Parts: sequence; C-alpha cells; structure tokens
Amino acid sequence: MNPQLKKGLLEFCVLATLKKEDSYGYQIIKDTSSVVEISDSTLYPILKRLEAQGEIESYRVEHNGRLRKYFHLTLAGQASIDSFLADWPAVMGIYTYIRECNND
Repeated sequence: MNPQLKKGLLEFCVLATLKKEDSYGYQIIKDTSSVVEISDSTLYPILKRLEAQGEIESYRVEHNGRLRKYFHLTLAGQASIDSFLADWPAVMGIYTYIRECNND
C-alpha cells in the first residue's frame, strides 16, 4: 500500500480502536493487527501527533509495579472519525474512477 495513504488510514484505525475503549500502545497494535500492520516506531509518533492535536488524551495507570500510559479518545477525535466517515463516499468515487480507467 502507498505509504502516504497508509499513514492517514493508520491514524483513523488508532482513533477507532480508542473509541471502543481506552488502551495502551501494545494493545492498540494487537487490536489493529487483523486490519493493518503497525509497529511501535510507527504507532508512537501517531499517538504523539493525535495528542498534540487534541484528538486523544493520555493518563497513566500502575500495572505490575510499572506505570502504563493509556490513551483516551476526545470529542475532537470523535469528530475526526465522523469527518472521515462523511468523506468516504468521495473517496469511493475516486476509487471507482481509477478502477474504471484502469479497466479500459
């Protein structure tokens, strides 16, 4: 898959995962693995960017004597998901156009 296209979709996969429940990095990777491959080195910059944009928030919880950083979807993050879903028909229109041109 084109890296630029994949990059944008990964952000929405992370947001969608956090819509289900608050989670931490390793669990996010496990939860999204059935749909897309994502590594630590890819995920953590995405989480940092989403947090800087106000789409997620983080907090720490002690787990087995260590602090684990959890992430929570904000209203801004939900708005991003909603916007993505609203734009999807336009994306499918582009896909259909490219597919039809390729079949000529």
